[in-house]
Amino acid sequence: MRPTDDPPAIPTTDRSLQPPDRRRFLALAGGAAATALAGCGAADDTPDYQEGETIDADGEERTAEETTAAAALAETELDDELSPLSDLDLADHEFVVEEDFRRSTVQGTVENAREGRLTDVEVWVRVYDDGDALLGRYADSIGGLEPGTEWAFTVIVLEAPTEVGGYEIAALGRSE
Repeated sequence: MRPTDDPPAIPTTDRSLQPPDRRRFLALAGGAAATALAGCGAADDTPDYQEGETIDADGEERTAEETTAAAALAETELDDELSPLSDLDLADHEFVVEEDFRRSTVQGTVENAREGRLTDVEVWVRVYDDGDALLGRYADSIGGLEPGTEWAFTVIVLEAPTEVGGYEIAALGRSE
């Protein structure tokens, strides 16, 4: 029997107790590296909201018929699979009181400054009262936006103009 620095091998059929062979070591090391790097290259999907001008708007409340028409056109479901894109520019926006059934709106333009087409674009608006309490979330969307083009959006807000104290706005999209 020769002297050795290694402890005697203990025979076992349980692979978890055996030292890893090369293939198992590489699989474990690769899994650990993937876990460690998870999220490191992921984009930040948090919308970058811009604050709208403080609103001091007057306007009549909607009639029952106008409320029904506005509610039918107001978008309140937001597409949470869209992301902020660095080349999707929110060029301008403002709170506008229309004289028709829409009444409270946020209007502006978004530009696709990318080299490629955007398949979906949404503008998200969060509306607040004078005490900064959230009143509602609304959107406007377009199915596609070609490179270098602008889209004029109108977000219909269901609160009366006198109830709205301010808003925040963000543009999001999805590229091909």
